[in-house]
Amino acid sequence: MRWLLFLPLAVLVVLFALSNRDVVELRLWPFDIAWAAPLALAVLLPAGIAFLLGAAIVWFSDLPARRRGWSAQRRAAALQREIDRIHALEKAAAADRLAGSA
Repeated sequence: MRWLLFLPLAVLVVLFALSNRDVVELRLWPFDIAWAAPLALAVLLPAGIAFLLGAAIVWFSDLPARRRGWSAQRRAAALQREIDRIHALEKAAAADRLAGSA
């Protein structure tokens, strides 16, 4: 399923890069710095950096929920062990009652 989404996007990015190889000059006002780069690189590099920055923001904002989930899983496992222990005690008590009545 992921390939159905990724493959067309990857093809479009490659076609964009191959179609836009002209060199452009990038400047940052108020600095007198110029950078000459292919147009595809000038567009795709900032887009990639923005994507990674957005992914990092989402990942960090999701950390508290993940911690709560991990804590809930640990608590559920502890409660399940407690239930298993109680069931084992009940079975042992029932076996003792049957052995004592016979």
